[in-house]
Amino acid sequence: MRIGHGYDVHRLIEGRPLFLGGVEIPFEKGLEGHSDADVLLHAMCDAILGAAGMGDIGRHFPDTDPNFKDIYSIELLKQTWEMVRLQYSAIINIDSTLFAQAPKILPYADQMKDTIAASLSIFPGQVNIKATTTEGLGFIGRGEGMAAMCVVLID
Repeated sequence: MRIGHGYDVHRLIEGRPLFLGGVEIPFEKGLEGHSDADVLLHAMCDAILGAAGMGDIGRHFPDTDPNFKDIYSIELLKQTWEMVRLQYSAIINIDSTLFAQAPKILPYADQMKDTIAASLSIFPGQVNIKATTTEGLGFIGRGEGMAAMCVVLID
């Protein structure tokens, strides 16, 4: 068994949809990035790759590659697991935390878990999504961006 840890940060900007956990969430801003900038899924990709000792998301899906421009990060998550599955047979569990002042994530958490689980061919009970604010502190508290952390256990 191997453990991986992932972390990602993206700036919030106007004029983009907000995707978190593979789900489009109604909000006045979205995350800036080469892909859909789903900060939660990017942290998951990094955790899975880290558990396998295969580097990070930037190595496999560089923001200089036009093939990944505006790609849905759920596709990146699927491709990440397809690469790792060649050496490791199972995801035991995923535990993630989203850091965002707004919007509230709880109404979307089950849909995110279902979407992530389906993309990885695991059960929703193997995916945990938590969210917290920073009590108004820092760039997250000012609503300038979001961050996510994730831990994954693979076998």
